[in-house]
Order: sequence, then structure tokens, then C-alpha cells
Amino acid sequence: MILLKNATYIDWKTLEFRNTNILVEKGLNREIQFIDNVENQQADQTIDCKGKLVTKSFAVGHHHVYSALARGMEAPKKNPENFYEILQYIWWTLDKALDKDMIEASALTTAIACAKAGSTFIIDHHASPNFIKGSQDIIAKAFDKVGVSHLLCYEITDRDGIEKAEEGLQETENYLKSNQGLVGLHASFTVNDEIMKRAANLMEKYNSGFHIHVAEDLYDQRHCHDTYNKRVVERLNDFGVLNSSKTILGHCLHINENERKLIKDSNAFVVQNMESNLNNKVGYFNAKDLGENIMFGTDGMHSDMLQSAKAAFFVGQGFDTIGYDSAYERFRKVHDYIALNQFDGDGENNLVILDYDSPTEINQNNFLGHFIFGINSNHVNDVISDGKLIVKDRKIQNVNESEILEFSKEQSVRLWKKMQE
Repeated sequence: MILLKNATYIDWKTLEFRNTNILVEKGLNREIQFIDNVENQQADQTIDCKGKLVTKSFAVGHHHVYSALARGMEAPKKNPENFYEILQYIWWTLDKALDKDMIEASALTTAIACAKAGSTFIIDHHASPNFIKGSQDIIAKAFDKVGVSHLLCYEITDRDGIEKAEEGLQETENYLKSNQGLVGLHASFTVNDEIMKRAANLMEKYNSGFHIHVAEDLYDQRHCHDTYNKRVVERLNDFGVLNSSKTILGHCLHINENERKLIKDSNAFVVQNMESNLNNKVGYFNAKDLGENIMFGTDGMHSDMLQSAKAAFFVGQGFDTIGYDSAYERFRKVHDYIALNQFDGDGENNLVILDYDSPTEINQNNFLGHFIFGINSNHVNDVISDGKLIVKDRKIQNVNESEILEFSKEQSVRLWKKMQE
């Protein structure tokens, strides 16, 4: 049990402010209690939150652990001229080079970065074509060490041949047998009908959903039209993918009116990744006629959900139907996704303590202005995950961060050398 004294608690749903003391229960999906009197109150830890804000921690709607060691690496052998070549010469070169130690380093550093930025739940989409078997367990164990909850999947694709697609299907089934997870696929243009059908069968067998990139670039739509005589969302709908409320459709940039209607009328969720779209020069997200099931991700660019929300808001002023309210709604929609589908690890006992000393008043009526223009990850002071303190005074508690960063640097050098071979 953790006791938070003298807290200013912000209800993440209503934005109501409350001066109170909070008892935080340990364990999955547990509650918090508001108490007036802290005298004689038994607690394992007590944190004085005077002058600080306490609210529900954050969650990442779409991440890529496998990209963690890319920061600062050399330019690719060929300068990419389009999105397909970005995949071919950068990301598909990188993911083929990954081995056990590289995956572990990537997962540990990602989990640390997420936690220090206030996120306690990560939805990840992984690829390592030459180290598929057991890759999900490596990531899960790394996340568990740091203390963040997770919803994982392996990226099934036939771009490296049917044998690799088979391995991806098998890894997915092995993981789903004993873990909460999703059926991951790369994108329509790298998954043939037979593999797509078998993945859809896995989804039904384990009551899961797809996690797939959708129309991130026009190439995806052109390939689908030329190969299957239909559009990407139509193809997914024909396989029953949109029926599951667990399905996550990444990006959804180049979709037409009919596809938007199919998504809006479905149970699926869309995850927006503005900074990645800007970096890859693939287009701009627009939520028009997509419905309410829209959440934010980082797409492996970084692990800072507050930064993602701000980018979506500012860039969206010229391209999207986004405002203060909807930016915050998308930021928090991932919690609705987790709760709706009864995934573990995002209970009310997941909290972030913000040391946000604003020069202006902050209250329920102007919180959204502070959310967009003021609060950032530098203000994350403490983080509680499943009732356990995993970040204290901005320092990770469950693992030795310095040792992990040294390990990560060693693995990054190995990875970069391997990519140049």
C-alpha cells in the first residue's frame, strides 16, 4: 500500500480537481481510496505530494521496441527515395539484424523511457525476422523487470518468404496460449490471402484482434487494388478483422469515404502516429468520419505520449479535425480500449505524480490549455504501476538504468555493424 499525502488529484475522465490523500492498492486492476485523515494510516511507502498533481498514468497505443537502437546510426547504403525504400533500406535491414541480446536491450530501454515519461502500459508491434521464436517472451520479461504492463504481438509477414510467415504465425499462437496479446501483421501489401486467412483464424481462436499498419502510404492502397481489386480496409473487413474491438489499425492516412465508414461502423480502433508520418513524409492524419475510437501512439519514434499529443494537436490545426478536447480524448482513448477488452494492467492504481509548478493557475476549467501548452514529460516526478512505485524522484526503481544503458550501447554498435555487412 502506498500513501500519497497532500495530493491534488485530477480525475482523468472528468478533469475534476480534488485536494485529498490517496491510498494506492498493490496488484493488477486494483483501486485507489481517497481519505481525509492520514493519522495512524498503515502504508508501505508514503509520498508527500504537496504542490504536485496526481492523475492516472499514460499508455502507448502503438510502439516499436525494435527501433530503440536506431538513434544515431549511420545512413543507409542507399538514400531512400520513397516510403517503400525507407522500409527496405532502413527498417527491414534493421529488423533482420536483430538477435536475442539486441531485442532485450531494445525492450529494456523502451520500457525505461516509457516509465520515465509517465506511461505504465505499452502496446507494442515487433519484428525480428531472423529471431522470431521466443521474441515476445524476451520483450515481456524486460517490460516486467522495469514494471510496465504490456500488450504485445509479432509482425506476421510473408515479405521474407512463407517459412518466415509460418514462424510468425507459430510465435503468435505460442504467445497467445498463455498471455494477453494481439495478432500482429505488418501491412496488407506484405501479407497474402492465405497468411491473412490463417491470421484471422488465430484471431478468432484466441478471441484476439489484429494489430496492423493500414494505408500508411499510397503504395499500400495501390498494391491492394492491383492485387485484390479492393482497398485495404475493404480487404481487412472481408476477413472479419474489423469485427473485433481488440483490432488496432495503425495510421489510416490514405483511406476514402467508404473505408472511413467501414471503420466508423466497426468495433476497431485507429491509432494515430503524427511524428512518424511527418518523418516518413507519407501524409497527414485526418479523423473526419472515423468515429470516436481514435488513440495516439509513438510508432517507435520515442516513448513520450505527451509529446505525441502535442504534435498531433499542432500539426493537426491545418489538416485534422482536432481541438483541445479531442486531443486529450485521443490521448486517453487507449485506456478505454484496454478496459473495453478487459486487458490487465491499467487499473486505477496506475498513477503519475507531476511536479508542475505553473506560473499561472491550473484548474478544471483550464486544464486542457495546460495539457497542450504546459505539461510535458520533464514534469513526471514519480510513477506508480499496478500499485508499485517504479519511478521515484525521476529515477527508475526496479532495474539499474546505468547498466542497462551500457548494455544497450554495446548492442547498438553490434547492430549497426551487422547492418553494414
